[in-house]
Formats: sequence, C-alpha cells, structure tokens
Amino acid sequence: MTVKQSSARKSASILLEGLPYIHQFHGQTIVIKYGGNAMNSVELQRDFCRDVVLMKSVGLNPVVVHGGGPQISRAIELAGLKSRFVDGLRVTDRKTMDIVEAVVTETINRDLVQMVVEEGWDAFGLGANLGGTFIRAKKLETSSVDPESGKPVEYGFVGDVENIDVQLLRLDSSDSAIPIIAPIGVGQDGQSYNINADTVAGSVAEAVGAEKLVVLTNMPGILDSDGTLISALTTSQLEGLIEDKTISDGMLPKVRCAKHALDRGVHTVQIIDGQLPHSALLEIFTNEGVGTLITSDESLIQP
Repeated sequence: MTVKQSSARKSASILLEGLPYIHQFHGQTIVIKYGGNAMNSVELQRDFCRDVVLMKSVGLNPVVVHGGGPQISRAIELAGLKSRFVDGLRVTDRKTMDIVEAVVTETINRDLVQMVVEEGWDAFGLGANLGGTFIRAKKLETSSVDPESGKPVEYGFVGDVENIDVQLLRLDSSDSAIPIIAPIGVGQDGQSYNINADTVAGSVAEAVGAEKLVVLTNMPGILDSDGTLISALTTSQLEGLIEDKTISDGMLPKVRCAKHALDRGVHTVQIIDGQLPHSALLEIFTNEGVGTLITSDESLIQP
C-alpha cells in the first residue's frame, strides 16, 4: 500500500467514526460554552469556529455561549483597576461593569460572529444591546461570605438568569444562522448585569431542551485531589467533591450549572479542555471523547 493510499484510508476511517454521532445528534441542539485561555489564541478561535460550522453543516444545532474572563481582566488592568473574584465570580462595580460590557459585546461577540461567517455559515450575536432582550436578568442573591470582611459578599452588578427568550435563537430550520451569546442580561429596570457565562450556558441548555452541554475551559476536565482527571461523574458525586473542596474556585460555577442543567432535562454535560485544538469535535464525533462526562444517569457511565 502506498503512503497516499494509507493516508486516504486513515482519513476515511476518521470520517466514518463520526457517522454514528452525526445520526445520533442530527437535529439536536448542542449548547457550547466557549471560554478560558482558548479565546486568547486566534488560531484556536478559528479552529473552534470551523468546528461549529461543521456541526451545523451536518445537521446539528450548535448554540454558542462565550465568556471573556482573560480579556476582561486585561482591560480592567489597563484601566488601572483590579480584578477580584469570590467563589469564581467577578465582583463587578460600575466601572468594571462598563468594561465588561464593552469587551464582551463590542469586541469578543462581534469577532466570533465575524469569524463564523468567514468560515462559511451565517451567525448573529445575542445579549444586552445585541438583538433584543435575550436574557432577562435579576441581581444575584447569594449567601457567600467575603473572605476579606467576613460579611456577605456584595457582587455589585452581577446577575442571575431570570428568563431566556428562546424565540430569538431562531432554531426552527436546518439552515438557520448560528447564535453567539454574550453573557450580559438586562433587568426589569433596564440595568445591564454581568452573568457568569457557565450559568448562562446552563440556563440556555435547559431552556432549549439541549441534548448536550459542552463546557470548554482551561483544564483537562475535573481533577481529583491528586490532580488526576476524573473521566465520569454523576450529579450525586459532585456534591461530595464540592464539600471536600476538591472542586473549588472557577470550577464551581461550571459544576453548579452542569447539575442545574442535568436536573432539568439536559442529557449529558461534558467539561473539556478548550486549549486542545478541535476539542469540541473530538468530544461530539469520536469514540474516545475528552474531559469529564457528568450525567444524572449512572447507566451512561461506562465501567
């Protein structure tokens, strides 16, 4: 067999491996939370947008929710301010909120929409000041304690999701545009709120009855106390890992949104490493998958 023939067979084998998953997920909505340091690389951004276009082209309905933590932190630093987080959430005063909204909606969302279009499929942005009030928000209520003052933490203009306007997603046809969602909501009083992107992704997945929620992050997945990847978990196992602090800081909002989504009908959640090129495709269209699978159904976890 020639080198050319061997390469052709390998390419065909890879394509055929994806066929069962194309059948399985055809017509299904897949919500993808895109964030972390994967957004710092133009090459990785381009790979991700190409992956999303491929999903749409073979009959899936991808919905993208993006974050922007590293970019926001850099913009805050350039403005002479400091970033502060409690339990993985950014404390957001008025000046910080103005920076968050500008970075997330005017730069990141716009760039991702343009990149998807350049890869061959129409896309549009959603969020505060982007195509109507997609996310109706309310001020976040929390019992978290501020480690500096010992008092209940005041997050400022940090919100929680009150309602998702599913109609604005336009998921009614196979050739519809791909929605790219910024995690900025609007309250009843017209005030914009910074909402954790993981929370938004979980709420969107629940609202649309998504088959799968894929969360791209900076980690290989959820790690145990020894730093080893946990390949699969049930929602009941998550609570113990939170209680013993195995899961903490920035991973907390991710697992909480995963549990919330699974409790309300989403089939599976996968937390994967967004720094791995084409990790979303590897997760959805290959036998191996990557990262940590979370499900409420123990039967979905392979022994």
